[in-house]
Amino acid sequence: MKLTRLKQGKRLTTREYIYNFFATISGLTIFNIEFFKQVFVPPYEISEIKKHMDELGVKTFGIVSVTGFIIGLVLAMQSQPVLARFGASDFLPGMVALSVVRELGPVITALIFAGRVSSGIGAELGSMRVTEQIDAMEVSAVNPFKYLVVTRIIATTMILPILTIYVIIIALLGGYLAVIIVESMNFEYYRTAVVSSIEFGDFIPGVAKTFVFGYIVGLVGSYKGFTAEGGTEGVGKASTTSVVVSSLLILIFDMILVKISLWLWPTLG
Repeated sequence: MKLTRLKQGKRLTTREYIYNFFATISGLTIFNIEFFKQVFVPPYEISEIKKHMDELGVKTFGIVSVTGFIIGLVLAMQSQPVLARFGASDFLPGMVALSVVRELGPVITALIFAGRVSSGIGAELGSMRVTEQIDAMEVSAVNPFKYLVVTRIIATTMILPILTIYVIIIALLGGYLAVIIVESMNFEYYRTAVVSSIEFGDFIPGVAKTFVFGYIVGLVGSYKGFTAEGGTEGVGKASTTSVVVSSLLILIFDMILVKISLWLWPTLG
């Protein structure tokens, strides 16, 4: 099903927006089914998966490092005056740790990852589509979906949890720097307070849901790029809409997964 295109100098009507939305959802559903039909069928293209994990994940460490450090720093500095008002400054390390581990770390990392990776996948596959490279692969008896899409989705699904754990550690270090500035707290006390405040039921759900977020990033980026049309303008649209749709789905699924985690681990509430 082709999406209604925005004509030059003409805005989409409400009806066309609704049509495009449901067309995207149906297209993603079909794309998702095709992924599960092919993911378990050999060949598995392990070398391609490793290459994409390096390109899409390892090269993202720089931006997520800065983001994670700032998250912890700002969260601690903003929360300290509020806790001090109620005489609860000693709870600052635990509050920072729980906030970062349970929600801020996974979600913000996923959004940063979507902004960099989903747009990149959409632009790359979109360029291959409009320049007929994907058609050439089909003519050459190569399965482009298996080689281009499945490998990227697996790579994003596997690399995002690793990035999330790394961001959580960096954010906690950033929180410690803020605590030193505002509270003059020693590292041993901060470390003990952080460790004692985090339980198994806090860490596992937060990291586990990033597998879903990584899958969403890879799926949306691959779908938008693989179905791109309209030359260079289509490539630009694929890149832009990949970020928008993947970010929106991450927030929606985060809401759903939080409810599921609270049901599975009642102590989180």
